[in-house]
Amino acid sequence: MEYAIRFAESAEEHLQWLTARQQTILLDAIEIQLRHEPFKETRNRKPLRPNLIASWELRVGNLRVLYEIDEEETGTVNVTAIGIKNGNRLLIAGEEIDL
Repeated sequence: MEYAIRFAESAEEHLQWLTARQQTILLDAIEIQLRHEPFKETRNRKPLRPNLIASWELRVGNLRVLYEIDEEETGTVNVTAIGIKNGNRLLIAGEEIDL
């Protein structure tokens, strides 16, 4: 089954904080990793502890994609946030976020 990928407005704004190269790498990874079986846990995809942002994380180098799988609207992945991991800190739109 192929999943549709939707970006929240906030996630589209988060993309602007990345370089053009980072954006290309990230969008390619989202297409490859989340289009099929976004709920399957892998080395770069994992469920997160309960938080207010998202229930899943995709790791692409030091970049992070936080997303939800829409159970009601089957076949949809909602990207809620995009950030940069720097050590133990996650920066989303220049602000440190605790998950």
